Amino acid sequence: MDFSKFKTIFRKTLPTKPCGAVIVAAGTASRMEGIDKVMALLGGEPMIVRTVRAFQNCDAIKEIVIVTRQELIVPVMDLCHDFDKVQVVLVGGKTRQESVEIGLGALSKDMKLAAVHDGARPFVSNDVIDRTVRAAGHYGAAAPAVPVKDTVKTVEKCLVTGTPDRNTLRAVQTPQVFDKDLLRAALVKAREDAAEVTDDCSAVERMGMSVVMVEGDEKNLKITTPMDLKIAEILLEEMK
Repeated sequence: MDFSKFKTIFRKTLPTKPCGAVIVAAGTASRMEGIDKVMALLGGEPMIVRTVRAFQNCDAIKEIVIVTRQELIVPVMDLCHDFDKVQVVLVGGKTRQESVEIGLGALSKDMKLAAVHDGARPFVSNDVIDRTVRAAGHYGAAAPAVPVKDTVKTVEKCLVTGTPDRNTLRAVQTPQVFDKDLLRAALVKAREDAAEVTDDCSAVERMGMSVVMVEGDEKNLKITTPMDLKIAEILLEEMK
């Protein structure tokens, strides 16, 4: 699918609905070798500040809820006190799924859409947020994605069991945006079924709902390892 021809369609033709953002930054950063990625410095500024600022500066987002670890509540509140869209900073749950549920519950009733974003994606652009929100407002569920570059194999017990057609594969990013009530119902259903979902789209897909893919951005990387942090510093220098 060629995303380029849709680059301006969503902005020109699809209106926005009131959308609140849930920024999830409650993970333990187990793959960061002791680095707390929420507070890790990028260009001398904590990563969480860069992430929250992206949503603060996007007109499509009306309010922000941040979900983080207990020990980071006060530091994150202090760092984000100048962002007037931030409504509250909350303690997350034991899993990302629980943390998203907690964040959804804190959004105001006026928010018809919920945009769920990884706190460790500090380079998300205004365009990506805007077009995903507009698409979700029209279709009920949307997420940004980029084409997969590598050949992907399915593997079982170290043996290749299949090679999916790369042209049909996309690497999904955040924010993933949904009708708020739909996402809440999908997460409750997943919890009741004890289903492990790898992202919010997976929870909605279990409900039989289709998720529309919009054009993502390769710079919208998720910082998961120390190597990712080094790549982020390089990107930051190039973006200056």
